[in-house]
Amino acid sequence: MATKEDFYKILGVDRNASDAEIKKSYRSLAMKYHPDRNKDNPTAAEAKFKEINQAYEVLSDPKKRSAYDQFGHAGVDGSAGHGGAGFGGGDFGDIFGDMFGDIFGGRRGGGGNAAQRGSDLRYNLEITLEEAVNGTEQKIRIPVLVTCDSCSGSGAKAGSSPVTCSMCHGHGQVRMQQGFFTVQQTCPTCRGTGKQIKDPCGKCYGQGRVKDEKTLSAKIPAGVDTGDRIRLSGEGEAGQQGAPSGDLYIDIQVKRHAIFNRDGANLSCEVPISFVTACLGGEIEVPTLGGKASLKIPAETQTGQTFRLRGKGVKPVRGGAIGDLLCRVKIETPVKLTADQKALVEKLGESLSSGGTHHSPQESSWLDGVKNFFDKLTG
Repeated sequence: MATKEDFYKILGVDRNASDAEIKKSYRSLAMKYHPDRNKDNPTAAEAKFKEINQAYEVLSDPKKRSAYDQFGHAGVDGSAGHGGAGFGGGDFGDIFGDMFGDIFGGRRGGGGNAAQRGSDLRYNLEITLEEAVNGTEQKIRIPVLVTCDSCSGSGAKAGSSPVTCSMCHGHGQVRMQQGFFTVQQTCPTCRGTGKQIKDPCGKCYGQGRVKDEKTLSAKIPAGVDTGDRIRLSGEGEAGQQGAPSGDLYIDIQVKRHAIFNRDGANLSCEVPISFVTACLGGEIEVPTLGGKASLKIPAETQTGQTFRLRGKGVKPVRGGAIGDLLCRVKIETPVKLTADQKALVEKLGESLSSGGTHHSPQESSWLDGVKNFFDKLTG
């Protein structure tokens, strides 16, 4: 052994320290004593760095740590101390590999890498209000990358197969030195797959996927609205080399309706009524998405008044009570009157005027407001 000092003491941890605590202390000390960061005294720093590596190599391995706890240095003589001039199995790049791996697109460890999952796709689907409220099933056709049927997604010509990448030796990553950091990066030759194709498939040219179109049946649940998204699992692009396919996301857009407006679970519409119905009251038919409904109009109804038909709205897709239908009445002024009709209207007007202002309460209050306004201006 290069040193007989206690490994726990070297790393500054207790004997019952967890693996995470040991690793954390190792990283901190290795950064502190790395020779590249101690230009003033590189020899002493290198010796300390070797000690730290020796201690961590033993204490980070459960079997070696158990032997060391029972027999001390004698239990691990020959299994530690490989952190020589090249900084062996615990080099400075290993300290930061898992921190920088994500940044540079690499992954630690060997033995090959999983092929990349297929990309997710998005499809904009426009449906009518009736389809949104009641639910529907739509046939959609999408362009997509699918697994090549000639090579079954391997990318290699029939009768051949991919070989281990000559640059990364199947690991999918290569190490790069940047200053005193050693970081891992996705292999540029095999793009992280760990495999090379020497004899590519003639149909997909080694890609393992080809462009195609497929028709899907998308079930749209009742109650959806603009902005809702439906996920079809596994209906996106095919993955590389047999990896799982991505997903398809269907974004819902509800068309503008000729009669109804929607606000969450409620529907609303404008209902024109005659002058006579507004004065005397009556019962009219109004449209709903489920058919016609009867609406009672009380006498002396004013334009803009809103009536509620409960349960004639929408049942939300995420659950909850069915909304209502809000009917806003709009009094329609008669047009193309005959001479007799005009005479009757004039006679009615004279009769209403002779009865005072109580026949037109809104007009009366509005005139009072106008008078007060001008009084303030001239006062």
